[in-house]
Amino acid sequence: MRARKLAVPMLLVSSLLAASCGGGSSDDSIQQVMNKPRYASAKSQWSMVVMDATTGETLYALQPDVLSFTGSVRKLYSVGTALNAIGADHRFETPVYRNGAIDSSGKLTGDLILKASGDLTFGGRQKADGTIDFTDFDHNEARAFDGAILTPEDPLTAVNQLAQQVKAAGITSVSGDVIVDARLFDAFRVPNGNVLISPILINENVIDVTLAPGGAAGQPGRLDWRPRTSAMTMQGVTLTSAANATADIVTSGDTLDEGALSCLASPGCKGTISGAASLSTPATIPLGYTSPLVGNDLYVSNLRVEDPPSFARTAFIDALTRAGVTVAAPAVQPNDASRLPSTQSYSSATQVASFTSLPYSEIAKLILKVSLNTGANLSLMYQGLTKGAQTVDAALGTERQYLTGVLGLDAAGFDFPTNGSGSPDSRATARTTATLLSVMSRMPIYPVYRNALSILGVDGSLAAIGKNVPGKEHIAVKSGATVSGGQMIAMNMAGYMDAKSGRRLAYALFVNHAGPVTALTDTLEVFDDEATILGIVYARY
Repeated sequence: MRARKLAVPMLLVSSLLAASCGGGSSDDSIQQVMNKPRYASAKSQWSMVVMDATTGETLYALQPDVLSFTGSVRKLYSVGTALNAIGADHRFETPVYRNGAIDSSGKLTGDLILKASGDLTFGGRQKADGTIDFTDFDHNEARAFDGAILTPEDPLTAVNQLAQQVKAAGITSVSGDVIVDARLFDAFRVPNGNVLISPILINENVIDVTLAPGGAAGQPGRLDWRPRTSAMTMQGVTLTSAANATADIVTSGDTLDEGALSCLASPGCKGTISGAASLSTPATIPLGYTSPLVGNDLYVSNLRVEDPPSFARTAFIDALTRAGVTVAAPAVQPNDASRLPSTQSYSSATQVASFTSLPYSEIAKLILKVSLNTGANLSLMYQGLTKGAQTVDAALGTERQYLTGVLGLDAAGFDFPTNGSGSPDSRATARTTATLLSVMSRMPIYPVYRNALSILGVDGSLAAIGKNVPGKEHIAVKSGATVSGGQMIAMNMAGYMDAKSGRRLAYALFVNHAGPVTALTDTLEVFDDEATILGIVYARY
């Protein structure tokens, strides 16, 4: 997993202290890894706890009560709480209502309303067998990975099905507007990438942009993007260069943040593909192109949707048109929430369509295996909504109440001030994180929770880490990384393992201030060192 480039205050760290293990003995093999020159010179702060998950007995502890930046290990808390709050079998229902009467010709005199449910994938990753699709290099991280592997499912699946149901309900035209009701909770931004978290999502509110080389040098490249809607198009010149030439490709939105598209509610919105020199410089991709980290033959980037309700409105109108339903209102214009009726006015009598998501157990798997920030923040809101919380601050409060009051976690052992995904400011101790895992392992939801984690060296964000670690297939991991200012602020792992002895373990392994990043190999080296430590734990306990 490539570390995210995030702004975060520098952690003041102490020198590495000697380990204190269960029974008071030192563990030289673990300390040898932690005392490598990289960590010694950076004065890295290591924290580690290994527990017997069933009994909660601490088997190993190193600085267990130091608050450490968690990175995405924080997702263990938000997803775990949501699993308990809404249940593994919960499915998100996204209904469509008519606000007006239908005459004998099929004309709806009034508005058609799509009521957002917070469905993360909205059909876009749903496989035929009823499971969720993901790859080891997720499209949400295309900019961080300098590439991605796209899943094949159509991100417009849900709006297409809803449109067909609207037509089947006897509606052939809409005289008013199409409106997205996004009042489920108040949209908010997280400091991790300034991403907007909204109750309505199409393709997780990103637009995938791809470029492949043409058939010969000098020919245009093959530019594409998805989902294709009338909300936007891509502009720019692309050229295929000679084999072994260096690719020169930049994907830009319409704002100072090159990855953002804020123009989606205005006609003529465009993203741009270009070379690095300027927006008018051709983007060049060589014959035989291979993505540097991902290793596939397709350049993949993304643009961020900055107005999710308006974008979803356009996508739904486009789908209605394809289904044979005409809409009087323009497809591209701002979503007019002022036309929405009272939230109490919806009824089964006026419902004309509905889309049902996969169960939350599958969505949780996606969030934890690929470390999907948007999904973790939605999960924070899912549990908050069960307690009537409609703002992120209120949801953070209800989450804290659950973690301390129901699960019994130490209130001083974690601090989550702004978000449910982790970076840049979430902190927790190794002891509290291992305790969370131990408590969860004794709950009915445990099999779903564990199965949602990456398997070391096998799948998800850690598929390429720890390939040679003994027992890796028995080690379930949630990793977390925060990188800022060329420094590794947090490089962490936590999860479960079925040790060689047969004992079920819960562990948390944190290193804050792990040194400078000069290349991707630096972050991979730290994660591999942590994987080595987990292999030692697997064999010993």
